Amino acid sequence: MTDLLRALIRDVPDYPKAGILFRDITPLLRDTEGLQTTIDALATPWAAAEVDYVAGIEARGFVLGPSVALRLEAGFLPVRKAGKLPCPAAREEYDLEYGTAAIELHRDALGPGDHVVIVDDVLATGGTARAAVRLVEGLGATVVGLAFLIELTALGGRDGLDGHRIESVINY
Repeated sequence: MTDLLRALIRDVPDYPKAGILFRDITPLLRDTEGLQTTIDALATPWAAAEVDYVAGIEARGFVLGPSVALRLEAGFLPVRKAGKLPCPAAREEYDLEYGTAAIELHRDALGPGDHVVIVDDVLATGGTARAAVRLVEGLGATVVGLAFLIELTALGGRDGLDGHRIESVINY
């Protein structure tokens, strides 16, 4: 399984800037078997868990998250970049290499007793994932765990996510 998915992920050197090796999942998404295998691999670890919602982080978490949610018979929640949601939203800021960014989730999306799996394509430095955890927990819900297609292990993204179950399909 992992070999199939690795073969469908394209390496793009020096994107978005010099020295970065970008892992492009676009070829994987257009391949029926690759996409099916990806969704299975992301959903399977959570099949026995109590999951009410899958929260997908913008943008590629939006592509993967709804299919994972359907597999788990759960709802889907979009975790958006700041300013993109139409109703009152909870907001979490996180650090970037040069500055800060923020993500948001509708305030009425979650509450106590809700169980959430957070989904995204890549776990790199972990800033966005930590912000998503704070959003979910700040609304009173429980983070069951986090699921990633790719984990860039050398960047230490798991740091600061202690106590949360993390499932990654492919590690680089």
